[in-house]
Amino acid sequence: MVVLIGIVLVYAGIRVVEDWPAIAAGLLPPPETYQHRYVAHPALAYLHILPGVIYLLGAPLQLSRRFRERHFTLHRRLGRVLLAAGLGSGVYALLFGWMHSYGGVAQALATALFGGGFVTSLGVAFVAIKRGDVTRHRRWMIRAFALGLAVGTIRIWIGLLQGFALLSLPASFAAAFWVAFTMHAVAAELYLWWRPGQRGSAEPR
Repeated sequence: MVVLIGIVLVYAGIRVVEDWPAIAAGLLPPPETYQHRYVAHPALAYLHILPGVIYLLGAPLQLSRRFRERHFTLHRRLGRVLLAAGLGSGVYALLFGWMHSYGGVAQALATALFGGGFVTSLGVAFVAIKRGDVTRHRRWMIRAFALGLAVGTIRIWIGLLQGFALLSLPASFAAAFWVAFTMHAVAAELYLWWRPGQRGSAEPR
């Protein structure tokens, strides 16, 4: 988890270092480059990236039982901030990924499917906690976090596909999106299945 969040932070830092000098200078990279989308559409791109970083940095604390038990009030307040950050990041990821997909239709479809799953998971978790169903809330937050964390795994798969020269860079993005998001979605379900104490309760708590 720490490694994947670290990858996301490094990636976000690279984007800022590469993009903002060009944005400030009004220089648009060639359309075929990966950087082009971020410089051409900075509002969409960074309204996805920056809230997403906030969400990934704070979510592990929210999922920690020790943190919740010792700092319950902070857990609730931080939860509101992270929910807003996660929803904002997810919505802008859907818009940016669908309209400006570097990996073509295949990546856009993966963004729509799993990005929609991320936003839906946060929404279901919010409704659950408003109803007092803590177990259902936690299960759906785990699903959301697993999908959000896949952003780090995507970069690992792109590196592997490029390192072994298996696909072009755009095709690597499309493949990495499908593989990484699927891995994380399955991992979340297996974790919830193997942890009977995490299963949903019939009655709200």
